Amino acid sequence: MKRDMITIDEEKCTGCGECVPNCPEGAIQIIDGKARLVSDLFCDGLGACIGHCPEDAITIENREAEPYDEARVMKNSVKAGPATIKAHLMHLKDHNQIEYLTQALAYLREKGITVPDMAAGENAHGPAGCPGMKVMDFREEKSGIQDSQAISARSELRQWPVQLQLLNANAPYFQDSDLVIAADCAPFAYSNFHNRFLKGKSLIILCPKLDKVLEEYVEKLTEIFTNNNVKSITLVHMEVPCCFGLSHLVEEALKRSGKNIVIKDYTLSIKGDIV
Repeated sequence: MKRDMITIDEEKCTGCGECVPNCPEGAIQIIDGKARLVSDLFCDGLGACIGHCPEDAITIENREAEPYDEARVMKNSVKAGPATIKAHLMHLKDHNQIEYLTQALAYLREKGITVPDMAAGENAHGPAGCPGMKVMDFREEKSGIQDSQAISARSELRQWPVQLQLLNANAPYFQDSDLVIAADCAPFAYSNFHNRFLKGKSLIILCPKLDKVLEEYVEKLTEIFTNNNVKSITLVHMEVPCCFGLSHLVEEALKRSGKNIVIKDYTLSIKGDIV
């Protein structure tokens, strides 16, 4: 079995960091002045980061996808240096990959390599781990806030279902539609989602990080764009890096459909503001 993986040319890479927020899996970090793939485990090969590299340092490599081998990944991490080792271990830890983390630590001890201290949760790029999984509590700051605007209590949902996997690409509500494509978390983060984004539009929701059918999603979106006169697309996603894959999925589907549709792209902060 073969699968696509990104490859970063260190000679071309300037360490600008443009690829980092555009990696849907949070698998790229700037370490020692270079963009590095922290772990093959979290690279889906869709290449959301490619179009954001001004130096063309990132390409897709199609290679044999053997069963995941933590020892091989650790061997590559060791070559890249201590900062990459630590970033990879924190990545496993924060994604609760306990079995792989145990194998990684065993590899380091077997090779006599110092195991980095992960207690502080820091790496060369600041706080370690996936930003989308960082625990934050807003209860105190939200408790004293009064409503500053009238929020529409009426639902603006015009169809069912809404999850991309369940949708019929030829459903009548897609024809001559203005379309909202939103990450799963967006309607919960933004309190006025229905009134601000959904009114008069058809809706598609998905999660570019946790859903494991991304290629099927591209195909379904392509079919929707091809078979219907979609007048406009509004993307709504969160500010965390793993959410930026939504834009890539839509752009790839548009490319395959041959359609030229206006896209409005909105990013929401985790506190519910439009960035």
